[in-house]
Amino acid sequence: MKSDVKPDVCVVGLGYIGLPTAAVVARAGCRVHGVDVTQSVVDTINRGEIHIEEVDLDGLVQGVVARGLLTASTEVAPCDVFIIAVPTPFDKNHAPDISYVLAAGEAVAKVLKPGDCVILESTSPVGTTEALRDLIASARPDLKCPGLTSETPDIAISYCPERVLPGKILEELTNNDRSIGGITPRCARKALAFYKLFVRGECVVTDSRSAEMTKLVENAYRDVNIAFANELSIVADKMGLDVWEVIRLANRHPRVNILTPGPGVGGHCIAVDPWFIVHGAPEETPLIRTARGVNDGKIHHVIARAEALIEAHPGQTVACLGLAFKANIDDFRESPARAVAARLARKFGERIKVVEPYAAQLPREFEGTAAELIDIDTALETCGVLIVLVDHDAFKAVPLAERAAKAVYDTRGIWLDQPRAAAPASAEALRLAS
Repeated sequence: MKSDVKPDVCVVGLGYIGLPTAAVVARAGCRVHGVDVTQSVVDTINRGEIHIEEVDLDGLVQGVVARGLLTASTEVAPCDVFIIAVPTPFDKNHAPDISYVLAAGEAVAKVLKPGDCVILESTSPVGTTEALRDLIASARPDLKCPGLTSETPDIAISYCPERVLPGKILEELTNNDRSIGGITPRCARKALAFYKLFVRGECVVTDSRSAEMTKLVENAYRDVNIAFANELSIVADKMGLDVWEVIRLANRHPRVNILTPGPGVGGHCIAVDPWFIVHGAPEETPLIRTARGVNDGKIHHVIARAEALIEAHPGQTVACLGLAFKANIDDFRESPARAVAARLARKFGERIKVVEPYAAQLPREFEGTAAELIDIDTALETCGVLIVLVDHDAFKAVPLAERAAKAVYDTRGIWLDQPRAAAPASAEALRLAS
């Protein structure tokens, strides 16, 4: 990769991270070849359109496609820099699945040439970048790979995880600091030169294993702190307290910053990545494992409280507000809201309506139920029970006058002015600010 010539870049995986990354790199003047296994995604991008919801992404993609800087295909093409941004899910036992990474590595290996740089961005368990290196070395014995030769390697291989917030991805891809972990220091320097083409934040170089662990630690830290807030909300329910008032007052302490509770934890990062640490060191991670249990358990707590409220209002139609894992996005991966609403739909059938402004249809979990997707205005007109599962701006904007007569379970604390509903005979106040 010559310093005076911008590299051609191949981005493998055009999802929530890959497509914005490809667009930002193209905006910096690089020719980008995007790769995805789904033909409809490829066709959409080649039309200058997008298949995901992200602020300002549509205009950016339209612009770089029109200028010929971004094209998409189902096949990897020869380039100078290869970015792998494919999913890394876990199985039913919470063991990480890096098969998508390795499959991408196999495809990339076929077209590599001396001087190329391979960068893994997928959130991965420690050691994945080295496994990718070993796969490439096996597939291409004609290339000298870093860490496996005493000579100057032919290619560079590094790990650089994304660190972005959905809804602000384009801004944060450019402005956030990046941790760049090379198989060798030479690999890290080569990746650093590439990222400096479009990243304004500080790029810090390290080794690949440290960079992999850093990404997991960042999300495990968030998970543990959210678990405290969620556990506190359950305690507050038990004691009949308003958790939002308790948190508001506690956070006035100069060294206390309790996060916001909710119906659980969702998304592909915080709900998944801590398990990669647990899997790598199961005996040494009781806190991280417990936090995961607390946050997953919060879903069941919310379901139980929602069921109690619904059963306390027989005959009333129920609106579940939101399915996304966080506000103002269309990403439903690992969403606790989705799990709660689907469970209620299976139990209460046609009484359940779902309001999700970022969905055109209900997800597959709702198949076979009588649940219906409606808009917020219809919900306010026809539903006597409102269950807030996502803090979308469209829900926050509903004034008290339009919901004061409703029975409300607000798991996100967006309607702190809502009058308390009558408590069921068994229990704590069903103001239910979870």
